[in-house]
Amino acid sequence: MSSTLAVVAKQLKNHPALIPLFIFIGGGVTMSGLYLGRLALKNPDVSWDRKNNPEPWNNMEPNQQYKLFAITMDYSKLKKEGPDF
Repeated sequence: MSSTLAVVAKQLKNHPALIPLFIFIGGGVTMSGLYLGRLALKNPDVSWDRKNNPEPWNNMEPNQQYKLFAITMDYSKLKKEGPDF
């Protein structure tokens, strides 16, 4: 493993134009991993505990935002429509 890092470090010293490539690819990998983690932990469609909470989407309030980014929707102003099941 250290020999691979040594080869990469040597190549970066010889070709400094590769540094932005490593930075952007590393940033992309990091951001995609964080997004997948957010989907696994925050999405109401994911059920980690099937015994105690088999349907977590039923516990969502109508004014609770679960999307990552909502442009036109203000969830705090929504009123509950429909009965409780």
